[in-house]
Amino acid sequence: MAVADFSLKGKVAIVTGGSRGIGRSIALGLAEHGADVAIAARKPEALEETLADLKATGRRAIAVPTNVRDLDALQNLVDTTKRELGRVDILVNNAATNPFFGPIENIEERAWDAIMNTNVKSLFFVSKMARAAMLEHGDGGAIINVSSVGGFQASDVIGAYSVSKSAAIMVTQVCAKSWGKDGIRVNCIAPGLIKTDFSKALWDNPEILKGSTVGAALGRIADPDEMAGAVVYFASQASSFVTGQTLVLDGGRIL
Repeated sequence: MAVADFSLKGKVAIVTGGSRGIGRSIALGLAEHGADVAIAARKPEALEETLADLKATGRRAIAVPTNVRDLDALQNLVDTTKRELGRVDILVNNAATNPFFGPIENIEERAWDAIMNTNVKSLFFVSKMARAAMLEHGDGGAIINVSSVGGFQASDVIGAYSVSKSAAIMVTQVCAKSWGKDGIRVNCIAPGLIKTDFSKALWDNPEILKGSTVGAALGRIADPDEMAGAVVYFASQASSFVTGQTLVLDGGRIL
């Protein structure tokens, strides 16, 4: 056996928000290392495009249209993955939303609830569902949450998003502490500014872009594919003694 084993052969992964951006890159990274992958997102057409790319790796893959704010839909995601791919070993909670940009005092209840229900509530409850599926085969598993540097640094324009991403870090720690006895490791990545459609309002703003690059060790923002390697690490046996941790992937901005 390799000393540092990054192979995911024989493993089955679920990636929420897996149709584009960071989620798409993560799903492809997991497949490239041997995992069969179920991707979930709301829009079937976007899922189908990524599904074709996943199947091109030679791995089994399915797409399950899912509104993560619907707990029944989340249970269907887990159940469908078990039925079609045989089991669940890895869950990547990547789905997130941020419908509000501006001073926190201007946010309305509907936007606040959408952020918290998508970024925190769904993350926790699908993790519970995945844990139950992992317990069925008894081989443990890995859950990887996607937070943000916004979970460490307050923002004056995406404040509610920052609150939700800070909560994701604590959910990671609480679940890791509770589920270690089950052989389930729970870790987290905290990306900095990534060039995706989701974050376009940030990197397309010259002032915000400058704030994310000036003073950062690498002096730039990242592409989505640069996030996948950390998730493969957390999903694999290479990180077998790591749980409850959050890895900041921001090019050396928070030092």
